[in-house]
Amino acid sequence: MSEQYQARIPIYPRSVKGRFRNLKWAVLALAYGVFFLLPWLRWERAFGPDQAVLFDIPGRRFYLFDLLVHPQDIFWLAAVLIILALLLFMVTGLAGRVFCGYFCFQTLWTDVFMAIERAIQGDRGARMRLDRSGWTAGRLLKKGATHAVWLGVAFLTGLTFTLYWADAPALAAAFFTGQAPFAAYATTGLLTLTTWLLAGVLREQVCTYMCPYARFQSVMFDRDTLIISYDRDRGEGTAGRATLRDGGRDLAARREGGVGDCIDCDYCVQVCPVGIDIRDGLQYQCIHCALCVDACDAVMDRLKWPRGLVRYTSEHALAGQRTRLFKPKTLGYGVPLLLITLLLAWGVAHQAPLDASVSQVRQPLFVRLSDGSIQNSYEIKVNNKTQYPMTLEVRVSGLDGAVLDMGRIERVTLMPEHRTTLLARVRYQAPPGAARRQALVFELVPVMPEGLDPVVVGSQFILR
Repeated sequence: MSEQYQARIPIYPRSVKGRFRNLKWAVLALAYGVFFLLPWLRWERAFGPDQAVLFDIPGRRFYLFDLLVHPQDIFWLAAVLIILALLLFMVTGLAGRVFCGYFCFQTLWTDVFMAIERAIQGDRGARMRLDRSGWTAGRLLKKGATHAVWLGVAFLTGLTFTLYWADAPALAAAFFTGQAPFAAYATTGLLTLTTWLLAGVLREQVCTYMCPYARFQSVMFDRDTLIISYDRDRGEGTAGRATLRDGGRDLAARREGGVGDCIDCDYCVQVCPVGIDIRDGLQYQCIHCALCVDACDAVMDRLKWPRGLVRYTSEHALAGQRTRLFKPKTLGYGVPLLLITLLLAWGVAHQAPLDASVSQVRQPLFVRLSDGSIQNSYEIKVNNKTQYPMTLEVRVSGLDGAVLDMGRIERVTLMPEHRTTLLARVRYQAPPGAARRQALVFELVPVMPEGLDPVVVGSQFILR
């Protein structure tokens, strides 16, 4: 093995029960329920597809329940990304890498893959014995079954992701009859492979080596950040840690002898999904899943000793000082986060039902008619962003005496989520000495449905 690369040490996480493990199962169940069931959820719309969440790339629109997102709304995506980044930074500054421990896709899928492995191959000890047993028929059967189930979950993951981009029932039927587009098979295949590889094979190496977040997390930490910590003063005492055989089970006697509360059982190490020892202090590999807290609490409960030897706490709290959660850094994240969230909510709530643009026809810029008036031509692009039909009238203002000529078109009717291009001509009898360029305003006035505000688009009229 090259000196440039550290050989991987196999990790065999042990199962554990406790409040944080239960919280992780609850988050996982919610996340999987949303991810796997959402494409199949139907949503009644007057026009358009009945899928609740649909990313329609050919139609250039995203359906999110009652919200319709167009390419022109791309700034919403930028706002969402900024909000998520600020939220991540603020939460990390307050409570460490709880996102990694509870909400990250890598953690959620690795948890399930580990549960599958444990169900087929057994807990930590059984898996270690299995790997030491050589390639027997039993080992081949268990390993093969594990990878087969992993690939099944990975395939469902890839297929479910693909179903978000088309009508789910129709695409699923086409997929299994060989009639789906190549992109559907390619996307599903790629995600099947990567899910199996990242969650089943690489596991903790993704968090340790591939994820950049682990490397710069310490920049957002301070001495008030809640992190998973080992209470060294309590655990080591003055004489160090000791097993029950060496230090005894009587807590008072141990403390009188200077022996710490840690019995050196290594349960906290055995349950860690990244294989670190929390007693060595804060390490960049730690994802703050708190399984070591559950393990230590379980041992303390059996011994009827106080919990909290390993716990969520801050460096200030461990030193006997006050932990400050509300500080300038928190406000520095929180205020922009609140403002951007409010701006995004306002933008979504006040989404314009109609998009319009006006561009002047350049060839020719103007035409002098036989009566001496000047004519300019314009191309008007109109996009109905609503899910109901819309009838419009086109008017011009800002130039007294200007006459709009739309040919035989008096009103324009647009079907839901449709766009059209109109040709408009404007004639104007300019007074002597008028400026070469005149301001002109196009008004697109919704006639049906009533109550919608007109869309006003500024342009110019060229005289010469």
